[in-house]
Amino acid sequence: MTQTTPAWIVLAHLLRPQGRKGEVLAELFTDFPERFEKQTRVFLAPSGFAGEESEARAAEVVGFWLPVGKNEGRVVLQMAGIETISDAETVAGLDVLVPREERLALDDDSVYISELIGCTVYDGAMAVGVVGDVQFATTADGARRLTDAAPLLEVESAAGDEILIPFVKAFLVAVNTESKRIEMKLPEGLIEVNRISAEKS
Repeated sequence: MTQTTPAWIVLAHLLRPQGRKGEVLAELFTDFPERFEKQTRVFLAPSGFAGEESEARAAEVVGFWLPVGKNEGRVVLQMAGIETISDAETVAGLDVLVPREERLALDDDSVYISELIGCTVYDGAMAVGVVGDVQFATTADGARRLTDAAPLLEVESAAGDEILIPFVKAFLVAVNTESKRIEMKLPEGLIEVNRISAEKS
């Protein structure tokens, strides 16, 4: 009997200890942190993980809060069994994941950031390239994510160039993560202005 590899949804990325009782500061990859009230069963694994549940570390979120000040826009997670700074250090750098079939339903106009990876971006009928990653704007020191700035899609063209495209509603026509397709209507010249040539990098 063969086992199928589950598709994972990334909810957050654990950064570092935040407190003395095992709390961990995390970068949010969902606009709805309150989902941790209902979605307490999660898994921890390295970024880019694509293995089975048995290969990831099961965890239970027992508490969370949204910090203010320099860490506004992030989340602090408290997980069962992680009770000291040393415990928190052992999970820093891991992603907080849930199997795709266990993800909570989103509003019609919302998507999980991790589901955008691997989608092909179209500007009208023209295929621009495939999303390899998603960037988030941060403060100059990189300590805090800017919540009012649009994420940037890192799109790799067929020629190997990287194109940064703002993921904003004004440009969006449709998103279908099932068929891995993002349809957009981009302002004239945006692709060329935001193109990073493979030869220059």
